Amino acid sequence: MGYVGSVVSKYLRAAHPDAVLHGYDNAYFAHGLTGTTVVPERSLDEQLYGDVRELAPEALQGYDAVVQLAAISNDPMGNRFEKPTMDINQGSAVSIAKAASAAGVKNYVFASSCSVYGIALGGPRKESDDLNPITAYAKSKIGAERELAELDTGMTITCLRFATACGMSDRLRLDLVLNDFVACALSQGEITVLSDGSPWRPLIDVADMARAIDWAASRSADNGGRYLAVNAGADECNYQVRDLAKAVADAVPGTKVSINLDAPADSRSYQVDFALYKSLAPRHQPQVDLARSIQNLLAGMRRMKFDDADFRKSLLIRLNVLQGHIDEKRLNQAFEWQTLDA
Repeated sequence: MGYVGSVVSKYLRAAHPDAVLHGYDNAYFAHGLTGTTVVPERSLDEQLYGDVRELAPEALQGYDAVVQLAAISNDPMGNRFEKPTMDINQGSAVSIAKAASAAGVKNYVFASSCSVYGIALGGPRKESDDLNPITAYAKSKIGAERELAELDTGMTITCLRFATACGMSDRLRLDLVLNDFVACALSQGEITVLSDGSPWRPLIDVADMARAIDWAASRSADNGGRYLAVNAGADECNYQVRDLAKAVADAVPGTKVSINLDAPADSRSYQVDFALYKSLAPRHQPQVDLARSIQNLLAGMRRMKFDDADFRKSLLIRLNVLQGHIDEKRLNQAFEWQTLDA
């Protein structure tokens, strides 16, 4: 139950008040509440704890849908911890899908990523275009997609290739580009863009990720096929990084934007075509625009009384949380919890 799951659980509870919702989480980030006095798990009927790599197949009996959000969630973590990234992001996604299929689950949803397009010069990328994953994180996502596509199952499988996440959550992350810029504006009065600002990033607010997951969890096979990999976002939400910085500065008066024009271009740059998602899920299209995402972040971070100018070294950066667990010997290098001393 991390950044995305905290929002998804609330959304699903509101959208399906009579549904039985269970969570399964390894609690790496459970202590990272941000601006709330109520744990997001409250939206669930039951929260279970464990490692997705060790989930017993029989645990999936009786469910209609399984949503796989568990992941080592960005490039820096994937680069430093490649093996557990592959084991969790790809290995567990496939093993749980197989177990879900055997248990009679109807729908399986995998949280994939538009980062599979990697270096993509030219126009927006469609699902049928060539892929170019350049990081361990992106490779784990496309690796999982390819294995899921090969499963011999009647289960409906949806791989949602999400745009870059942004927005407020009860377990906020600041290692995401828009969230980072808002944090810079609030704490420093200056946004420092660590590139020349030209790379393209499609964005999706975490609330709209929940909307997409809701659609995928009940999608029928006659709407997109038994197996579907689809870009999840909106065409109008393809931005260049410098435009994101300007939008945040406009929302926080007095904020200065510093762009390093001499910096080498960020190799991760891609625009994405979301037409397929729009055609398949017309009632679950993104509703939170950039201005609203920024305002929600500002409101949430002010509620937290956020003012940490050194936040990139804080526990609001997921890599720092994991490294802290390892340094204190709570986790080993494989991200397995270690036994507490008596």
